[in-house]
Amino acid sequence: MSKKLNVLIACGGTGGHLFPGVAVAEEFDRRGHEVLLLISEKKVDAQGAKKYTNLAFQTVPAIAKPSMLSPKMIPFLIKLWRSIRQCRKILLQNHCSAVLGMGGFTSLAPVLAGKKLGLMSYVHDSNALPGKANRITARWCDKVLLGMAAASSYFHDSKVVLTGTPVRQELIKLPGQAEARKIFGLDENASVVLVMGGSQGAQTLNTLVTEAAKATPGLQFIHITGSHDYERVKTLVADRKGYHVMDFCGDMAAAYAASDVAVCRSGASSMTELAHVGMPSILVPYPYAADDHQTMNAKVFEDAGAAVLRPQDELDAGQLVADLTLILEDEEHRKAMSASAHALAVGDAAAQICDLISADVINA
Repeated sequence: MSKKLNVLIACGGTGGHLFPGVAVAEEFDRRGHEVLLLISEKKVDAQGAKKYTNLAFQTVPAIAKPSMLSPKMIPFLIKLWRSIRQCRKILLQNHCSAVLGMGGFTSLAPVLAGKKLGLMSYVHDSNALPGKANRITARWCDKVLLGMAAASSYFHDSKVVLTGTPVRQELIKLPGQAEARKIFGLDENASVVLVMGGSQGAQTLNTLVTEAAKATPGLQFIHITGSHDYERVKTLVADRKGYHVMDFCGDMAAAYAASDVAVCRSGASSMTELAHVGMPSILVPYPYAADDHQTMNAKVFEDAGAAVLRPQDELDAGQLVADLTLILEDEEHRKAMSASAHALAVGDAAAQICDLISADVINA
């Protein structure tokens, strides 16, 4: 084996940052390297991390950057300075040789600390339209790693490498459809819709789906609501057979395997997984996402023929029923969407990232 590395991966804040970070950590771990994952204190991070008992996690406070003219900027800078000191201590204690941020302001302090220590530093952006946090963090990175080629034009002063967005090992091989449907207590012979409301702003989408379900008694649903809306949705569909509701799914491999089509937001990590499993989708971008980046992600999939893009303010239950009916009743159309989704996947993204970081550290 080549030189053993110690890598810090900052990947907290949302599942869209956490799960790609886990995928890279799994690949480094498989190769015999040491990895520490920095996550936030948010519930979504704790939920997502608890099943990966073979990986090491440490929490740090999440810091959201206010607008430049906000009176909150001074407290932000103080918190950032403290976080950089904390990350510097973590890097030294773990003898780290590289820092990889998976996006958002959770990545900024570790990358700054790593750069000050002379470590190889990177940030990964999964979106077609990069977030402001990553555009700032990129200034202190040796390289910027991209999930989508469309993002490259936003990093003029950085070395960019298109790697794709990593997918967790558990999604590499899915269970059989009949077996997966039994896990959720569903009829193996009826179509299944996978609904992923997301951790933010899911209430409107969740309501639309429950209304559409009333008009489609023959369809089954696996509905991941997010923790804030679980009790409400569970009450709305309490009398509906074939409707499995959960606040968080710890077995996404089974959820994807059981389903024929997805209705979801268009965060980059979800898009990556939809592409990997070849899942046709109806994408409803979160309308308040920074710079409306979720719409940009969805357009990439719509343009490729892998998804239907429906802005939330233009979607009602009737349109959702029509979209679901078209996809589920036209097998050839559904197969074409699945093939188009597969074509957008980068199957070895985690390996590419590990190869790149390993080579850079060894040759530094």
